[in-house]
Amino acid sequence: MIVRNCAGGIVFCGDKVLMLLNDKHEWAFPKGVVRSGNKLTETAINRIKIEAGVDATIIAPCGKTKYEFFSVTRKKPVHNNVSWFVMRAISEEAKASAEDGFIDARFFTMEEALDTITYSQDKSLLMMAYQRYRELS
Repeated sequence: MIVRNCAGGIVFCGDKVLMLLNDKHEWAFPKGVVRSGNKLTETAINRIKIEAGVDATIIAPCGKTKYEFFSVTRKKPVHNNVSWFVMRAISEEAKASAEDGFIDARFFTMEEALDTITYSQDKSLLMMAYQRYRELS
């Protein structure tokens, strides 16, 4: 099994949250693998910029999630440990990175986001992040 450390962000702009649509038609939050020598915070900020074209700053940590999947290309199971951060953007402008496998990137109201998110653990993560965001804004 391949074990990877990842970092990502729940990015808010006002009362809206950024989500990405990947090439599997799953709506999720931006994240990526932490490369050797990089910090979790750097990875989260960079992945949001690369995947969605959004400049965001970190407000606070927001917990961790874990999930596993089978990589067809590697022919092995992969276990991802994701560290999440509550983040703020100053603009709702977003552009999905097609070369990174994304079809769409946009900001949703909380109600829209909760109806749209593909994975249930992401709904819980969003609720926790939104509460933290409201407390610190």
